[in-house]
Amino acid sequence: MEEQKIRRDRFMGQNLQRLRVEHHISQEKLCVELQRRGCDIGRTTYAKYESGELNIRASVLMELKKIYGCSYDAFFAGLE
Repeated sequence: MEEQKIRRDRFMGQNLQRLRVEHHISQEKLCVELQRRGCDIGRTTYAKYESGELNIRASVLMELKKIYGCSYDAFFAGLE
């Protein structure tokens, strides 16, 4: 029997959480702002981004960059 190998992709959940906490915003308020900007995302989905259960969509990442006023590097810190 061949052992199945599961490759876990790198995730930026810790960076997403750090940026949100640094900007003193709850997941709920962040999701409301993302929805206002056209990203159809709920708190449960966003929580899965932070926990690494889901990979974040590029469109959401683009809006978060605008909200936080940061570079994309902030999302990928430590993932090298």
